[in-house]
Amino acid sequence: MPTIKNLDDLKRIREEALEKRKMKTASGQIQIVVGMGTCGIAAGARETMKAILETIEKDTLTGITVTQTGCIGLCEREPIVMVTVGEEPKVTYGKVTPEVARRILKEHVGDGKVVEDHKINM
Repeated sequence: MPTIKNLDDLKRIREEALEKRKMKTASGQIQIVVGMGTCGIAAGARETMKAILETIEKDTLTGITVTQTGCIGLCEREPIVMVTVGEEPKVTYGKVTPEVARRILKEHVGDGKVVEDHKINM
């Protein structure tokens, strides 16, 4: 973290943060977040994350940011994956096995069709 010595430093850091945020939410940008709390890991989130990353690499998909987060609070639905495509609303999926993760990448990310049988209504 850079040191803030004056108001100009603070403004510069703010502008850089806003620019990063703008890039993340840019139209066409895809964000995938995998719940990796202890309950998620116990339910198989590591394998789900691995399947997502391997599929992206194998199919040479671009414009996708994959991150992880802690507990989402729906332990009975783990592993949980949240997908945001551009300006569209975030879709949260539950019980995401590696097979379901590959299906989400193909159908939702690739074809724009939500995988309804694993969607969690929040």
